Amino acid sequence: MLIIENIMLALNGLRSNKMRTFLTMLGIIIGICAVITIMTLGQSVTNKFTDSMQSIGASNVTVMIQQKADEDEDGNAAQGMMFMAAENQKAPTEKDYITDDMLSSLRENYDSEMLGIALSETVGTGKAEKGKLYANVTVMGINGDYFLSNAPAVLSGRMLTADELGGDRRIAVVSDKLVNNLFGGKNENAIGETLEVTVGDSFYEYTIVGVYQYEQNVYMMNFGSEKDINTNVYIPIGTAQAATHSTAGYTMATVISAPGVDSTTFASRVERYLNAYYRTNRDFKVSAFSMESMVSQFASVLGTIQTAISVIAGISLLVGGIGVMNIMLVSITERTREIGTCKALGATNTSIRLQFIIEAVIICLIGGAIGVALGIAAGSIASNALGFPAKASIESILIALGFSMTIGVFFGYYPANKAAKMDPINALRYE
Repeated sequence: MLIIENIMLALNGLRSNKMRTFLTMLGIIIGICAVITIMTLGQSVTNKFTDSMQSIGASNVTVMIQQKADEDEDGNAAQGMMFMAAENQKAPTEKDYITDDMLSSLRENYDSEMLGIALSETVGTGKAEKGKLYANVTVMGINGDYFLSNAPAVLSGRMLTADELGGDRRIAVVSDKLVNNLFGGKNENAIGETLEVTVGDSFYEYTIVGVYQYEQNVYMMNFGSEKDINTNVYIPIGTAQAATHSTAGYTMATVISAPGVDSTTFASRVERYLNAYYRTNRDFKVSAFSMESMVSQFASVLGTIQTAISVIAGISLLVGGIGVMNIMLVSITERTREIGTCKALGATNTSIRLQFIIEAVIICLIGGAIGVALGIAAGSIASNALGFPAKASIESILIALGFSMTIGVFFGYYPANKAAKMDPINALRYE
């Protein structure tokens, strides 16, 4: 009952000085709002980046050929980071490529740890044209495993079939952005149409069999207009190899890891296995890596930065706490005779102390609740403005409210203790 009575007394006291109460809360509101906004924005960015990277296969293993480091006079490879001069860079020849036989052997030995091997062959970047209309495109040949981990949504028509991917048919799957530019945005009207593409000095024609939904990656920025966005045109890898005359092998492949496989460890094993084929190769070797560790490191760094900024923003909470203590001291001075009367009527030091601590806690809790609401709103607005779905952290909200309550107790105790220790006779004589 004593606590309830003190809460009612505290609320009555706050209502009697509304402006002063609001100004006292302001520091708490600003501090909590800043912390929640930063935490919400940081969480939204982290989640968006992680989801985006996972959608494009962050756990997959990228395999590529890499030029070996030059050796010094003693036959030792140069240490540290190398910046090769243009004259020292070598173009891979037929003997340097990753071959189908290598990949087949890799698949046989690690079949339980992978879902497939995605292969691609880029014809080049150019323009698809229809009269005066155009669309920027990159023509890319793909194999049957290419979309095992990052398949786009098909809006009309179909994707390339396994039989088609192994041949050299001149068919293509295009983006909805291309359809907007060339076919007035009607996806179904594009099916069966001939796509004319110019890449450098070469001209290609493909029959459109499907339209996929284009999605921009979080780490890719588009500084041009919607019309100038470059999108992929997917064709059978055999068709692409015929265009580029590159049937000897590949410079890069993506091993799609099975669920539950540690991609970082798996990448090291894949690299060792394939490099067995390059022991006698003086110029090139195989390098394999997974972006999963990079994603984790990025998320960790972003979390550290987020925490540091939140701590800085939280300093305003301390300023707000000092403001609470100051106002409580003023309030005690104004209510000296009231305190003396209460003590003369039998109020204990504990009850007096509890009354003013509760008053300080209520100020901080109300200010904290307002700050949380404003922080969630501000964080959501900022996240949506940047194109990220808002994700408020429940943990940060609870921490913020708990911290505001702690501030109320901490900074309210001194004034409350001062009030409790007042001599009732001197208090009653106070003018």
